[in-house]
Amino acid sequence: MKKHVIIGVTGSIACYKALEVIRGLRKIGLSTEVVLTKEAEEFIRPILFQAISGNSVITSDLFKSPEGWDMAHVSLADKADLVLVVPATANIIGKVASGICDDMLTCTICATQSPVLFAPAMNEGMYKNKIVEANIQKLKKLDYKFTGPIKGTLACGSEAIGHIQDVEIIVKEARRLVK
Repeated sequence: MKKHVIIGVTGSIACYKALEVIRGLRKIGLSTEVVLTKEAEEFIRPILFQAISGNSVITSDLFKSPEGWDMAHVSLADKADLVLVVPATANIIGKVASGICDDMLTCTICATQSPVLFAPAMNEGMYKNKIVEANIQKLKKLDYKFTGPIKGTLACGSEAIGHIQDVEIIVKEARRLVK
């Protein structure tokens, strides 16, 4: 049976990189399904993710009428062999570290028994903020996985830590975690 990766896309300028990650995962034979946060929808339309993933896109609306009797976040969590959050903002990292489940992505992460991999992307000041650092350490102690960020050109124009990890490395790490 084909392995299934749930891709959580959050509101970062780096969200376009998720499209490349999806393409890379599909190239190595993994099935992908996308969950967009409402913030991600401000950057990029769901139809683009649908075209690249080959599946319908789930948005953050927890109160949308279900298409069947399944609870969407639970059924997503159950069929996931991996949940990959790319890009992972300080917001999503903080929510998960605090156990906040207020949208489809955070509920899916909370409900899954599969590995969760975060690929952070944010301004260096945010990444080095003591609260963000503590949230990342907390999640690592709880066996959540991280790849990156790396030093690169940020949206603000500076060359600093906070740039999303290279797509090839994200795909390689996802493949390693999907057993």
